[in-house]
Amino acid sequence: MPYSPGDKKQALARVRRIKGQAAALEAALEKDAECAAILQQLAAVRGAVNGLMAAVLESYLREEFPDSVTRSDSQKKSIEDTLSIVRSYLR
Repeated sequence: MPYSPGDKKQALARVRRIKGQAAALEAALEKDAECAAILQQLAAVRGAVNGLMAAVLESYLREEFPDSVTRSDSQKKSIEDTLSIVRSYLR
């Protein structure tokens, strides 16, 4: 769960976008749209869900491991590296 009000607002906006994309996908299926259009819509939904997952995970990691004066540079780099790997995996 995104903890900051800004993160929560962004997550909800993404969910609403996903809802709209899913509705468009449903309409395309009902209209017997071409496979290419269906596949494109599916890819858009998948990308949006993965983006939401990455944003929520990043928010969670940043809350669990907040920056502090006691954290070493290598620990900070490790968290950033982890976030980078997760972002690239979810694309």
